[in-house]
Amino acid sequence: MKLDLVIRELHRSEGELAHLLLRMSERHKGDHETYHVARDLAGWCHDHVRELAEAGKEHGLDLDPSHDVSVAERLREKAAERLGRRSEPGLLLLADLRQLYLAASEVSLDWEMLAQAAQAAKQRDLLALTQRCHPQTLRQLRWANARLKESAPQALLS
Repeated sequence: MKLDLVIRELHRSEGELAHLLLRMSERHKGDHETYHVARDLAGWCHDHVRELAEAGKEHGLDLDPSHDVSVAERLREKAAERLGRRSEPGLLLLADLRQLYLAASEVSLDWEMLAQAAQAAKQRDLLALTQRCHPQTLRQLRWANARLKESAPQALLS
């Protein structure tokens, strides 16, 4: 069985999604809904990372339960922000929401693959994990999509 490959990838992609959500909340502190909801949604990702690390043990994996972003990556991101593009807040929010939607879609696909494989392999604990976590990922997707629909007209027509 190759369930370890999916668990490892899902662990990585959930960590990346958490990072994107936290970065978005920091960039848009003035937008209270974005700030608070993004932080709450990142908390779900952290929970998923912890649960995947635990599930990975049964498949020979030693995954970091915190999946913290490295200091070097944070410094690189800060430098890029200071040197990089300075766009309007509305356009920056759209770009962040688009990136978030795509990342959450990737995570959702990984959950779906893991659920199908767990069901076929009769791995009840793993299937239960997917049934707990995947609906939250779908909710993250719906939130990003709704915020995109709400923000796009104003940002693109102003």
